[in-house]
Amino acid sequence: MVNLVAAQKPLLHGLMKMAGVQPHMVEIEPGTVMNFWVPNETIKKPKKGEKKSDTPTLTKPNKPVVVLVHGFAAEGIVTWQFQVGSLTKKYSVYIPDLLFFGGSITDKTDRSPTFQAETLVQGLRKIGVEKCILVGFSYGGMVAFKMAELYPDLVQAMVISGSILAMTDSISEATLSELGFKSSSELLLPNSVNGLKALLSVATHKKLWFPNRLHKDYLEVC
Repeated sequence: MVNLVAAQKPLLHGLMKMAGVQPHMVEIEPGTVMNFWVPNETIKKPKKGEKKSDTPTLTKPNKPVVVLVHGFAAEGIVTWQFQVGSLTKKYSVYIPDLLFFGGSITDKTDRSPTFQAETLVQGLRKIGVEKCILVGFSYGGMVAFKMAELYPDLVQAMVISGSILAMTDSISEATLSELGFKSSSELLLPNSVNGLKALLSVATHKKLWFPNRLHKDYLEVC
């Protein structure tokens, strides 16, 4: 049986390229790779007669930079797919996949927002971003706050939605108790349809209805 979530990914990738961004892998250091969706116009086209490289050279952005940082429920373009087309008209839009999402991986054991922030900043600097406006949602908001704290020279402004400055034990325990979970991992790494529904209920402003089949497919892919 066809996995509906996996089947729509090529379509989403095509729509993102039409909207003005395409994927670019960045090696932060050996063992750590981060995937970015970068503006089409920053990808340097090969000269006539040159072979197309698997890792093309990027040029610096020529418009104000907006960096969209996703939350825990989904990778970058899944989270921001409805905003990209509007923003690329006036901004150079960069959409990273945080570590352990999309194509971003590391062999490091650190799982903190600080490590995410440091890695993301290294990646942005490698692809020519010197200043940016950060837009963070949920978990991405915590990463964005940490970026602004550690790298004020990089962050010009911030827009944060559905997030807090940092997750404390008291906030975590109260939230988990209200939702009926015993630990953060039980909520954030669901292995059942009901668990995924609970995560999505936290990650979205309005309740979204999907058939159970789609939830099962999402669990298989993500």
